[in-house]
Amino acid sequence: MSLPRESVLLRIFFGEEDRAPNGKPLYEAIVTKAREMSMAGATVLRGPLGFGRSSVLHTAKILRLSQDLPIVVEIVDAPEKIDAFVPAIMELTKSCLITTEKIQVIRYGAGD
Repeated sequence: MSLPRESVLLRIFFGEEDRAPNGKPLYEAIVTKAREMSMAGATVLRGPLGFGRSSVLHTAKILRLSQDLPIVVEIVDAPEKIDAFVPAIMELTKSCLITTEKIQVIRYGAGD
């Protein structure tokens, strides 16, 4: 699989405790759906600190296991594939932040 040089970065921001309609962790459901739809790849990032629309601070403390740490799922693919994937995310999520930005792919895989 190759990626066009002019691609799109999709980011989905939500909390670690968020669940998909089937009860799975939301990050797992999004990555699974991305794989089913043959997206180029997906990465889940877990943040040690953050807040969102509610302004509630979510943090990882040494003495306490934090709940609901920030999660970001990043997916890079061709614009049309990202556009086709967004409705699937909307079905999986209740509340989140979804962003896109145009990017240039320098290398994907071993190269030719």
